[in-house]
Amino acid sequence: MIFKIENKLIGKDQPIFFIAEAGVNHNGSLDKAKKLVDVAKECGADAVKFQSFITDEIILPNAPKSKYHIETTGEDVKQSWTELLKTQEMSKKMHENLIEYCKNKKIIFLSTPYEEKSADLLDSFGMPAFKIASTDNNNNKLLKHVAAKGKPIILSTAMSSEEEVVESMNFLFKVGATEIVLMQCTGSYPSDLRDSNLNVIKKYKEIFKDKCLFGYSDHTENFINPIAASAIGISMYEKHFTLDKKLEGPDHRMSLNPDELQKTIKIIKQTETSLGVFKKQVLSCEIENRKKLKKSLVAKENISKGTKLTYDLITSKRPGTGISPSDIEKVVGQVSVVDIKKNTLLKKDMFNHE
Repeated sequence: MIFKIENKLIGKDQPIFFIAEAGVNHNGSLDKAKKLVDVAKECGADAVKFQSFITDEIILPNAPKSKYHIETTGEDVKQSWTELLKTQEMSKKMHENLIEYCKNKKIIFLSTPYEEKSADLLDSFGMPAFKIASTDNNNNKLLKHVAAKGKPIILSTAMSSEEEVVESMNFLFKVGATEIVLMQCTGSYPSDLRDSNLNVIKKYKEIFKDKCLFGYSDHTENFINPIAASAIGISMYEKHFTLDKKLEGPDHRMSLNPDELQKTIKIIKQTETSLGVFKKQVLSCEIENRKKLKKSLVAKENISKGTKLTYDLITSKRPGTGISPSDIEKVVGQVSVVDIKKNTLLKKDMFNHE
């Protein structure tokens, strides 16, 4: 399966599509958001992704902060989770400015809608694909609303069981979604390496086969997962990043700084390069060494004209420019038509059948 997100092909034999997840790390500042776009572009990301929501549409006024929000922003009763989210909202004007800025920078703008109004807003701007956060992968009303827009859907699967993922995917198929990237993800911020469970990607491939593409949304703080996930075979990789991990806000601590983002993208590209092709073949860089390091059939002893060649009269030595050792059975039993000195590379014109 192959499909496009804006001008990028996603799928079989295509480079891994890298999403630099800016999320809410702009802290409500357009200037910071633009700097995040700059960093994503400079580091080589294919897309930079934000989060679009209307706070009152996604959370109750008295909803308790999650554990990681308390750890990163405090349990201050003067600022509820609702109030925190309102500081991270992006206005329509901010969307317009960022989308235009991304066009000028030649990087794809994406954003995760957390409710229908934001999905409609993004669609009005011509959003090329829609990310569904793990928090909404069982939100059938939102799934149906987004699927009706006919764009690729990136579905994250943190905090979900296999059964729930299958149910969500089947629902998307039912409502007409045909271009889906299913993302393995762990809903802990940051998450421990032991909780990555990248083998889930293999299981997803068994379950859904050619019905969708597969990817990984990474919340760990290490550099092994970009290699491991790429080696398993994915079409998309997503990672949070920030301008500075010490900034106030819930997601900065588990985000990459600019240097780490650049390193992660480089690692993924290097892994793709090292994976190479599926067919084993002699590479151009191996040809010279193949000739010098492989072996050829040679005379183990002096062989007189008219002698019937036996295994005891033949051995294998470098270089590999003569008859391959794998053809020894074709040589044994033939008769030499010339005198052959010891350590001479055997050639087909030196013998024939009796």
